[in-house]
Amino acid sequence: MTDIQEPVIESRRGFHAELERLLSSTGITALPDLPKQSRAKIELGRNLFFDKILSGNKDIACATCHHPAFQSGDEISLPIGTRGVFLGAHRQVGYGRDFIPRNSPEIFNRGFDEWRTMFWDSRVSKNEWGKLITPAGTKLPRELDNVLAAQAMFPPTSRDEMRGRMGEIDTQGAPNEVALLSDSDFRGIWRMLMRRIREIPACVRLFEQAYPNRSVRKLGFEHAANAIAAFEADTFTLVNSPWDRYLRGEKDAMSDDALKGAVLFHGKANCVSCHSGNLFTDQEHHNIGVPQIGPGKKKGIDLGRAEETGLQRDLFTFRTPPLRNTAVTGPWMHNGAFNNLEDAVRHHLDPVRSALNYSPRNLRPDLRKRIQDAPAVQVAILKNLDPRLRSIRSLNDTEIEQVLAFLKALTDPAVWDLADVAPYTVPSGLKVDRPES
Repeated sequence: MTDIQEPVIESRRGFHAELERLLSSTGITALPDLPKQSRAKIELGRNLFFDKILSGNKDIACATCHHPAFQSGDEISLPIGTRGVFLGAHRQVGYGRDFIPRNSPEIFNRGFDEWRTMFWDSRVSKNEWGKLITPAGTKLPRELDNVLAAQAMFPPTSRDEMRGRMGEIDTQGAPNEVALLSDSDFRGIWRMLMRRIREIPACVRLFEQAYPNRSVRKLGFEHAANAIAAFEADTFTLVNSPWDRYLRGEKDAMSDDALKGAVLFHGKANCVSCHSGNLFTDQEHHNIGVPQIGPGKKKGIDLGRAEETGLQRDLFTFRTPPLRNTAVTGPWMHNGAFNNLEDAVRHHLDPVRSALNYSPRNLRPDLRKRIQDAPAVQVAILKNLDPRLRSIRSLNDTEIEQVLAFLKALTDPAVWDLADVAPYTVPSGLKVDRPES
């Protein structure tokens, strides 16, 4: 990695000039407002997002792991799927179940065209010709609006996340019919979910309003996914952080420390080599030496992108997460290994030392003994470390505080105003997850 010389700057004006120089070749701009969507489509998506009717056992909704009251996440390192109880930091694993292997990411600003990948391993993506690539292959319906809608198709198909297991009884005492289908029968699962939806008169009315020129009988689950994506894009697109305001010309929007941190981020610290662009992610996959915790994908180990590609170079790599609102959307990393943002930042500066000295003491008690720290595992992870992180980057404590100040400046204050997005009732009549419940 090429060393980046730290400029000698003595004034706020000088930091402005240096940041403008660093940004001049990147094309970074403030995020624009998204085009307006149909209110009826957004309202349909809102109801589906919070309705547990989309889960096999009728006990978990999209919002359970991506709740507006928790800044579109769930406040825990690893999510807890169907059969879990409670919400947020208090959620507990159900009998005979385990944690989901990967952290529930925040879902801010996913409606922008720049997004071409979804999930930590990008198993849902859009290629350069606009074709959607997903686990369903040729079984994927054609009428999906975008890659965000494609993403919404798959959590309901996962047994551990939302679908459940064969032989289970749902919360209303009926057999879980969705779980009877094979894991590869995507079309059958989606048809059965739509059959459930069509049996609810209030749901039918919402679909009729969202798709006024279509017969509800001819609509598929892709139209539900399109509505969920429209709701997510409308609700979780936040473009008024101090950073956005700075980029729009409000030069006093960021504090002195945040301004200095921005210069470090885009310069000496070189965070921008991966956290690039308006979304602060290159959407590529990198191995940054994160310790393995939780159940993993196979025998306690998560191979990351290599689980999808089978390629040696993809071992333990995960997609670069975006950073907008990152200061309030922990725990951090693909498995929530860090509950403190400063620890996550320091890990990037010297990942080998951080990984070898990692302590799970800050994890919740039921995860502290789930760390995979055998020497062979550590060697395998660090052997494939991203070349950009093999050289120790030296930032002093003051500079780290400045980088943290910049990351906090990526927070839109509107993140604190989302709790009331949750409806009090949904068409199915099933209980809506709310923090006070």
